[in-house]
Amino acid sequence: MNVQTIKVACANCNLRELCMPMGLNPLEMERIEEVVAVRRKIKRGSALFSNGEKFTSLYAIRTGFFKTCIATEDGRDQVTGFQMAGEIIGLDGIVNEHHTCDAVALEDAEVCVMPFDRLEEISREVKALQNHVHKIMSREIVREHGVMLLLGSMRAEERLAAFLLNLVQRLHARGFSQSELILRMTREEIGSYLGLKLETVSRTFSKFVEDGIVEVKQRHVHILDTEALKRIVNNNQQACL
Repeated sequence: MNVQTIKVACANCNLRELCMPMGLNPLEMERIEEVVAVRRKIKRGSALFSNGEKFTSLYAIRTGFFKTCIATEDGRDQVTGFQMAGEIIGLDGIVNEHHTCDAVALEDAEVCVMPFDRLEEISREVKALQNHVHKIMSREIVREHGVMLLLGSMRAEERLAAFLLNLVQRLHARGFSQSELILRMTREEIGSYLGLKLETVSRTFSKFVEDGIVEVKQRHVHILDTEALKRIVNNNQQACL
């Protein structure tokens, strides 16, 4: 794929502001666009990468939704995160040059493949890209810290409220509604991520419906009272997932 083809793809991508640095001059933009090697389509239920696989690239999610998970000793999948369009996935592989989790598409998806050696090379030339990569890594550390707090100290209602607020906030940054979302993951997967049993997730959703906080129709969730969700989470302080 030639650079010109990639340039058209990146420059016109409506997610550029989310996964690339801002305020680049034309020369810097051209250099950064050389990072993207190819685009790759991933079918629903297929893995983008797997635990133990050699790490070669980071991936910018162009369309679709992913979950990252690890297999527990008793054979269950423990969900460690959910990633959506405009986010970078694959950072887990940087440390030991092997991936430490599975990344599975929750719906048909497309990613931009960014070989890490090329990313490092161009980062040395374009400081804005280097800073951007550092910010992405820092955000991941903060998210991990938030999840630890969530699982360590919050009740079921607080966990689910924080999860919904975080999800709708991330979707809103991509131009979607501030109050409506379609859950791409199952309730069982939500429970795995939040450290809750499936029954507890379902019961908590039902309580939110009874209290007039949300409406739920299968996977479609309409948040009726955002402030009530915020009040549930530590006196209006949203948890950082």
